[in-house]
Formats: sequence, C-alpha cells, structure tokens
Amino acid sequence: MLDYTVKIGLAPMRRNTTDRPRGTFLNWYSAEQRGKKNVKYIKDNFTGDKVSFVDIKGIGIEDLMYDDDSAAEVIERFREAKVDAVFIINCNFGNEEIAADVAKALGKPVLIWAPLDDEYYIDGMRPTDSQCGLFGVSRQMQRFHIPFSHLPCCRVESEEFREGFLSFIRVVCMVKNFTGLRVGQVGTRPMPFFSVIWNEGELMEKFGIKIVPINFALVEQRFKNALETKKEEISEYIIYFRDNFRSDDLTPPFFERMAVLAVTYKGLFEEYSLDVLSAECWTATPVMFDGLAPCAVYGLLMDMDYMVSCESDLHCALTMVLLKCASMGEGKPLFGEFTVRHPENPNGELLWHCGPFPLSQKAEDSEARLVNQREWFRAKDGEYTVARLDQESGKYMILPLLCRTVPGPETHGTYLWAEFENLQKIEDRLLDGPYIHHFVEIEGDYRREIKEFCRYFDNLKVDELQ
Repeated sequence: MLDYTVKIGLAPMRRNTTDRPRGTFLNWYSAEQRGKKNVKYIKDNFTGDKVSFVDIKGIGIEDLMYDDDSAAEVIERFREAKVDAVFIINCNFGNEEIAADVAKALGKPVLIWAPLDDEYYIDGMRPTDSQCGLFGVSRQMQRFHIPFSHLPCCRVESEEFREGFLSFIRVVCMVKNFTGLRVGQVGTRPMPFFSVIWNEGELMEKFGIKIVPINFALVEQRFKNALETKKEEISEYIIYFRDNFRSDDLTPPFFERMAVLAVTYKGLFEEYSLDVLSAECWTATPVMFDGLAPCAVYGLLMDMDYMVSCESDLHCALTMVLLKCASMGEGKPLFGEFTVRHPENPNGELLWHCGPFPLSQKAEDSEARLVNQREWFRAKDGEYTVARLDQESGKYMILPLLCRTVPGPETHGTYLWAEFENLQKIEDRLLDGPYIHHFVEIEGDYRREIKEFCRYFDNLKVDELQ
C-alpha cells in the first residue's frame, strides 16, 4: 500500500576554509549560527504525523558538513535512517563538491537552498555569500546528472519558504511511491477500447513499475470465498449502500453482491500488496456475477483509500497515485472523463463517469442516488487539478490542467462541470495526442508538484499546456 510519510535528511554545509575572526568574510561562526537556526526552525515548524527529519548533529564542525570526511558521515547516517530526500542548506558559500557527492550517493530527491544573505558589517564586509555559492552547487549537480529542486533565496520564516518547502515534501511523497509501484490488473481491456492500451515491459524498464495480472477466474474464486468467510464485513457494506443512497427498484437486489465485490477487491489489495488497481468493468463483471455492475463499489473502495481505475485504464491508475500522493494522501481522486461541452459556457466541460466517484466528494446540495447500481451525484464545487499520464512510441508525458467548477445542467452518473481558461486549446491538445478522454481530478492545484516530480524521471516529461 502507498506510504504518505516522508523522512528528509537536513544537511547544512559551509565552505571548507580556514577559520576567520567574526565580522570577516566567510567566517565559520556566521555559517554555524545560520545552520543551527535554520535546522531548528525547520524541525520545529514542519515536523508532523507525515513529515520527520534526520539532522547531522555531531558531524563535521558545529553540525555542518564541509569536507569529504564529514560528507561521508552524512551519507552513512542518512542511509541508515532511510531518508526519502535530502535538503542541502548552503550556510555560506558552501561546498559544491560534497553537495554533489552526498546527492549522488543517496540517489534521492534533493533540494538546495541558500538562506537570504542579510548580514552586513559597518566596514562593508559580509560573512556569507550563500546565493553565490548556490550557483556552483547547481552546476556540480548538473555535471553529475543529478536532478534537483531549489527554493528561492529567502528567510526560513517567510511564506515563500513555507510554500516551496511544503511543495517539495509533496513531490518527495510522489517520487517515493511511484518508484517500484505495484499495480493490479484485473481482466483485460474492453474489446473496443484500443485507446487504453499500455506497455507493461516499458513501465517496468523505465519506471520500475510492476504489473500484477489477476484474471477473472481468480476474482470469481475470491468472491465465493468472501461470501462464506466475510459475512460481518459484507453486512457492514450492505448497510452503507442502503443508508447512504436513495436507490431505485433495480439496485437493492444487488446490495449483497456489491458488498461482496468490495470485500473481494479489498482482499486483492492486501493479498498482492497492491498500491492501485486497474480493472475491466462493464463488459466482464456483469457476465461473471449475474448482472453485477462495479461502479458504486469503486466509489466505496476509493473512500477506503483502495484506488481503482475504470475500463482497464492503467495510465489513469498511475495518475491517481500521483495526485493522491501530491495531496499527501488527503485527497480523493475522481475518474472523470472529458465528455461534452457546456451548452452555454464556451470554456465549460462535463467531467463525467457512469458512477465511480467516492461519496465523500459529493456536493452538499446534490442528492446521492443509486440507479441500476451506479452512483448519481454532482461532485463538490471548487478548484481541481485535472491530469493524465500517457505515452506514445515510448515517450511518456503527463498533462496537468486546472479547472474551477461552474453551474451546469443536471445529468446522470457522477460528474462535475469544469471551467478551463481555454477549453479549445485543451481539446486541440487532447486530439493531437497522446491523450484520450479519461482524466483524473483531485481538489487543489498540484500543477507545480507534477512539473517538479517530472524532474526526477528522465523518461517522463510534463506537458505545460496551461
């Protein structure tokens, strides 16, 4: 299962110079004070349930790395602690050689930053030049072909720092979970859907993603076992469907089978240690289970953080993971496709699917209904990131968009009416490819995180259309 906790190694450093008196250029004392101040502030203000830090207390001189030996100790400590990323803080001019050595050895996302050089002496001298040294650090990273992120030179207490650092934490969560992802594939694609074809070999070679194939004979077996052994949990889900929706006459006879399918899919996640699941749905499930539709079941699973993409769209499953991790596990991805234009708003589009949205994302003024086992309701109003990862000829891209909900006609299924800055430009881009109509939505603006995430994968590029 996905892990939304992030552990970051804090590595303040200074230039390897001879010690100089206080009040002179590049003296040790100013760098030491800046290192201690910034590390303390970061730990005090950003530590939480999902974020922890490993410092380098006791390494180097006054807890600053500055030479090969201190860098080697930092590498050893961070390896033992299994950090997910490294934050290199340039406390004066810094040391470009060891910064690259530490980043290269650990192979994790790395953030570089120089605190604002804001100390000046009466005689015109200054003690740090941290920004100046950062350019040397970045050039050395480039020579080693090390991807890195950076923050503007600013004070650690500033909102600019806070926004940038929290964004990097989200990127680390995305990188951590995307690497070595385990994706369950239930069944094959629907016969007419050539548009969702994907390449298992490429995904393994380029990203280390492992596809776990699960045929419907196995699903049928697990379904029968669950029916006999998970009666209490099945009863709980029957009550969920009965009490949270206004149902038509067709749906109640399927409540038990819907509940059993939810238990079955949940079991597959646990049995095969899956992070996300891509499933064939409307052409197979009704045949296997006497008319059962999985749409509302997917909504329930999504609210339990078991993400399932519809119609064997594995690329959408990958996109769900990225957006879920960008929200540090807090958001609920929606599988809503570009469907029809708004009848009155030229930049409005219906992002719709037949009924798989998580109930937690329902708009308060929209009634939750079950119609032939499919959810019917409008999603919450607000701002959404809309994204899709796809590929053509081995070239992988992700298109991140931003929309805001607008009023529109009531319709069936689960949906939201989305307004974009320039819908025609988006339609043209989708038609030019390599994208299709299936997209994933999540509350909030994570375009910055998606762009930064792509830095860490040579085989994945961001499509900056918007």
